Amino acid sequence: MKVIIIGAGIGGLTAALSLHAAGIETMVYEAVPEVRPLGVGINLLPHAVRELTELGLAQDLARIGVATSALIYTNKLGQEIWREARGLDAGYHWPQYSIHRGHLQMLLFEVARARLGADRVLCDHAAARVSTDAQGMARVDLVSRATGAARGHDTADLIIAADGIHSAVRAQFHPDEGLPKWNGRILWRGVSEAAPYLDGRTMVMAGHQDQKFVCYPIDPALAAEGRSLINWIAELNLPDRKLEREDWNRPGMLDDFLPAFEGWDFGWLDVPAIIRQAVRVFEFPMVDRDPLDGWTHGRVTLMGDAAHPMYPIGSNGASQAILDARMLVWRLAGAVAGGGDIDAVLAAYEAERRPATARIVLANRANGPEKVMQLVEERAPEGFTAIDAVLPAAELTGIIGDYKHIAGFDKDALNARPSLHPVAVHGADTVLSHS
Repeated sequence: MKVIIIGAGIGGLTAALSLHAAGIETMVYEAVPEVRPLGVGINLLPHAVRELTELGLAQDLARIGVATSALIYTNKLGQEIWREARGLDAGYHWPQYSIHRGHLQMLLFEVARARLGADRVLCDHAAARVSTDAQGMARVDLVSRATGAARGHDTADLIIAADGIHSAVRAQFHPDEGLPKWNGRILWRGVSEAAPYLDGRTMVMAGHQDQKFVCYPIDPALAAEGRSLINWIAELNLPDRKLEREDWNRPGMLDDFLPAFEGWDFGWLDVPAIIRQAVRVFEFPMVDRDPLDGWTHGRVTLMGDAAHPMYPIGSNGASQAILDARMLVWRLAGAVAGGGDIDAVLAAYEAERRPATARIVLANRANGPEKVMQLVEERAPEGFTAIDAVLPAAELTGIIGDYKHIAGFDKDALNARPSLHPVAVHGADTVLSHS
């Protein structure tokens, strides 16, 4: 059996490593001429860290990520709304990591090339068109993004499109969908070297839906030296601003947002000082897409942001792409070993992952767990003396707990869940039934 993956992002590379672990022949085609460590910080929740750990990457993650100890929500005055332990500190069997997105992608890219072979992970091969023939074989026609020249074609039993929010494959099947949906909010993202705050491993979310600041440290080596590399996001609601297509590398201007945060020095966290210490700032609109009624077309299916791009709320984007990859490959390996068919695999993958991710997309549109910050802003815009008087404990814990269930990282359920690591299939030429 052979699988083609379109896109060498976090989800696509996790799928490639999982297919390799299962003994299934794999080709990865990436559109960009060179994979580089773009972006800023992201969080990997324990359910995603579990999957990468089972792929043998635990030590690598610990080397490049900070194991998050706690999450704090505050209002715009820095008053604490909610605090909870995270990862190992919360009793999960796996850490939560705050990590540079580009460093994680480069780790996965380098490991994939080492395990699969450099000739199995090719850059400057963009998908121009995909199709499925009458015999159930999938085909991708490839072009060079750098020159536009044809790169030939390849065929496989299955194509996994993991080519991001601007997926060419998704656009082929949904040509009238247009640009992602923008909610009027702009994110400015940066990384600043500064003195550690709190314990040096805490994630902070402050403010409300129209003005928010998020930060967390992402460099364990610097932390060991008593310093902190702080990833931060400043968010403002600016619906009258002209929307431009999002880009990891669009420069941002401090004058566009820093004045709104000048008074946000909480004593234990100096927001304007952190912003000013950034080497570079990037601007990014908050966008997503509507959930689809189906991801699969013939022997082609979608994964990750190509399938379910979501607002960066609740730290779920990369984690959900990893879960997509692991669930699909786990089912695929089981079907190969048991003589199953691709249709059943894809139907089961969609039945498990499509409704689950659609719920997260919609929950994130309603602010996800950060709803508690908005409720406090609405009920006590000038601050509070006791949070229980503003947001009763039952309501507060209910919102937080409900989101963990929706996103799939409830501690007890995750710790008890069986592994999704695929069992190696003997004989890479095994072919599933196409009935």
